[in-house]
Amino acid sequence: MTKKINEKDLVMIALFAALIAVLGLVPKLTLASGIPITAQTLGIMLCGTVLGAKRGFLAAALFCLLVLIGLPLLAGGRGGPGVLMTPWAGFFVGFPVAAFVAGLVMEKMRGPVAVAASVAAVAGGIVALYGVALPWYMVTKPAGPLEAALVAGVPFVPGDLIKAVLAGLVTQALARARPGALLSRS
Repeated sequence: MTKKINEKDLVMIALFAALIAVLGLVPKLTLASGIPITAQTLGIMLCGTVLGAKRGFLAAALFCLLVLIGLPLLAGGRGGPGVLMTPWAGFFVGFPVAAFVAGLVMEKMRGPVAVAASVAAVAGGIVALYGVALPWYMVTKPAGPLEAALVAGVPFVPGDLIKAVLAGLVTQALARARPGALLSRS
């Protein structure tokens, strides 16, 4: 039987949607291709590793909804439906999927929290996210798979691997400080 969303869950979902928004305040770095590197994907990874699949998905989806209705929450103060018109919008569209996959892996994987969370962050925040972002890039650019991988994939992997390790360490620190707050393992 599926657990219903309670008040604590709603607070955590809203809190993590806000975390994603706050991470957008970290100055972005824009590559020559025009694709911005932001800290917001770290927030997406943490949504999954801390909240689990369902709540992580809902936090990321809430953030996306807020952006689409016009709040300037993406890095650089972007918001509104126009954000979907760029070749790199697949990263934004993939946020809820990435959080869900990271959460699902975290819920299923046992072992040390830092290792499980890092693996979950890679599975969701890199594999699943790029699984949405690269096809989006190919369709909207248009571009072939090689160009998509070289322009919209490869340049981001090192930074995203660092974010995945950070997500593992932050999740582990949270688990030690407040074990009940790690909803992905409850």
